[in-house]
Amino acid sequence: MRTGTITRKTAETDIAVSVNLDGTGTYSVDTGIGFLDHMIEQFSRHSLIDVECRVKGDLHVDQHHTTEDSAIALGQAISQALGDKKGITRYGTAYSPMDEALARVALDISGRPVLVWKAGFTQPRLGEMDTELFEHWFQSISQAAGITLHIECLYGSNNHHIIEGIYKGFARAMRDAVSIDPRKADAVPSTKGILGG
Repeated sequence: MRTGTITRKTAETDIAVSVNLDGTGTYSVDTGIGFLDHMIEQFSRHSLIDVECRVKGDLHVDQHHTTEDSAIALGQAISQALGDKKGITRYGTAYSPMDEALARVALDISGRPVLVWKAGFTQPRLGEMDTELFEHWFQSISQAAGITLHIECLYGSNNHHIIEGIYKGFARAMRDAVSIDPRKADAVPSTKGILGG
């Protein structure tokens, strides 16, 4: 089993995250932000990556630190679980329809973190979550896990549908990218022999 566990305690957040890349999409998530919980649960369910995520953050200040640090810890746990990345498919792409909205996510577990974000929202909040923080969450997980990540909302009008489609697309792309290719299960998928740098 490819698993990773991260505990992270700062003056702003106290976090425990564990993942199992070879799971079934079971999850237990409590960040203190209901909508963020819902999105991480969607990620787990549709990637089939088991996720346990507990965050106690300084929500009396705002949601920024909790959102950022949850993504950092989740990305670090995924990176830990990937180890030397031998045998992974490496790339993943998904088109994710959510009612009238359509998201496209393409990613490469390259070790070279980049986020290209082409999505926007017409309201400042979903539930109690600030919509400006979604881009930051994906930036943070991209950095921590070493993922080149391209996210685009092709169209859509309902803000909830747009972001849920993006998270589900990210999940499906990750499901493919972390899967083991049986034809090259003993090799790192790079002519360099390593991923990153």
